[in-house]
Amino acid sequence: MANLTLYGTPISTYVRTARLLLASAGVDYSLKDIGIFNGDTQTDDYLSKHPFGKIPTLEIDGDYIYETDAITLYINEKFADGRFSPSDLLAKARMHQVMSIVNSYLYDPAVQTLTIENLVKPQQGKEIDEQAVEAAIAPTQKALEAIETLFTGSPYILGSSLSIADFYLIPIFFYISKTPQFQAVTANTPKLTDWWDKAQALDIVKEVCG
Repeated sequence: MANLTLYGTPISTYVRTARLLLASAGVDYSLKDIGIFNGDTQTDDYLSKHPFGKIPTLEIDGDYIYETDAITLYINEKFADGRFSPSDLLAKARMHQVMSIVNSYLYDPAVQTLTIENLVKPQQGKEIDEQAVEAAIAPTQKALEAIETLFTGSPYILGSSLSIADFYLIPIFFYISKTPQFQAVTANTPKLTDWWDKAQALDIVKEVCG
């Protein structure tokens, strides 16, 4: 078995995406905490692994893979025989659509704004930027509604089995479900609301996100 190390702070949604997949695939790995608030990602040592200073990075026997899309592709193909990606081509395309929506349209308003403003800043003794929070509601809602239209499975996004699409969305829901705006941003997404009720009860979600 390959020697795997995942670099990244445990609270990161993208680190949790990789960890959910690793746990579901039954892969043994080490987690090395690389902080996002203390400068760990900008050290020469870490930048030699990830030139853009982001997390996560996956080390496999001395080789490094960065970018969550690439990391999840590798883990799924190498250790899970591809079972966390649909075999049907259209369903696989839908999975990549969900991943792209998270990366391009959901992460910033949902995590960088709603999560940081509501959950992180108060812990740091900082004031919430109410204008930023208000401005983040509409784009978060729009991104979730777009994912709702791609929801073709039961009980998971693309079917009866978990896929990488679920692993991308679960960590974000874990945070936004704790914000005062959760009801507003999910007002028109009943499928995702029902999905979250089931997903948050999974043992791997409790283990990784709890």
